[in-house]
Amino acid sequence: MTGTPDPGARRIWVLIEQDAGQAHPVSWELLGAARRLASALDGAAIRVEAVLLGHGVRPIAEDAFRYGASRVYLMDAPVLAIYRNLPYAVGVSRLVQTYEPEILLIGATTRGRDLASAIATRLETGLTADCTELAIDPKLGILAATRPTFGGNLMATILCRKHRPQMATVRPRVLPMPMPMPLADASGEILPVEPGLSEADIPVRRLRLIPAEERLNLEHAPVIVAGGRGLGGPDGLPLLGRLADLLGGVVAVSRPLVDAGWISADHQVGQTGKTVRPRLYIAAGISGAVQHRVGMGDADFILAINRDPEAPIFRIADLGIVGDLYEVIPELIRQLQAMRDGAGHAR
Repeated sequence: MTGTPDPGARRIWVLIEQDAGQAHPVSWELLGAARRLASALDGAAIRVEAVLLGHGVRPIAEDAFRYGASRVYLMDAPVLAIYRNLPYAVGVSRLVQTYEPEILLIGATTRGRDLASAIATRLETGLTADCTELAIDPKLGILAATRPTFGGNLMATILCRKHRPQMATVRPRVLPMPMPMPLADASGEILPVEPGLSEADIPVRRLRLIPAEERLNLEHAPVIVAGGRGLGGPDGLPLLGRLADLLGGVVAVSRPLVDAGWISADHQVGQTGKTVRPRLYIAAGISGAVQHRVGMGDADFILAINRDPEAPIFRIADLGIVGDLYEVIPELIRQLQAMRDGAGHAR
């Protein structure tokens, strides 16, 4: 491993997740969070840095500067070309042992969850998983990581008092991007680091890749049409789908619909589901319990449809329609279709 530690330097690290040369957006969200944490500690004395593993991924390092990293530890080698837990966990763990960051943040993606637990085990430190909020405890000056617990009915704030680094995985889309657009002229230091492993050291081989079924990208959908108990049954889901198709969006649901087996968990929004920030969120037949609101409350515009004028969802909605969703949504579909047909005739 190359590189020399900087004596006395204090660091917050973000692991940049990438696949086939494309960075996962949660990495940029975490860089913004790291900068806020650094400011709360002592912005001038805390370095916000990134760790990047892969092969042929140097352009991503340049992007990391544009989102707020001052240095990128670049571990670029053929042995890291595809994700495997062992070489990635060993590589990051050795880096941590050398440079001793105070905090290490990783996206709570499928890959991030797999990797973070292995790193924490190797380093014998604590890991707070699936966080929805990060802050600095004002008295202790350490990371306060908040996550849902007891099935989403309570929120727990967890401190790692004795061990370092303080580690947390954070769900995509629960944190804002560090800036609307990345800085065009940002720069920083790229520090190449050798992985210290060869292919002969890795007992796992990828023999072939079986393509997965296309997964719903709910977190980054610009428009979401969501249904709740007010649907009354799974037969109402196609109605939501027709409205979503017209708006260029996707269908989501509250937890009871997943628990009832009406739809897969990929569609769930809320504390125990996905956190979303669409431009438009239509909540149809959703009462608006706090467990659901925390997953969609940061949408740019919320339209609520509910027969109960006292439903909590109306408290956060930008526009509310008191009525039967089986009357309101067909009318919305009719008017949208008429607008689309009219635009087609105009051309």
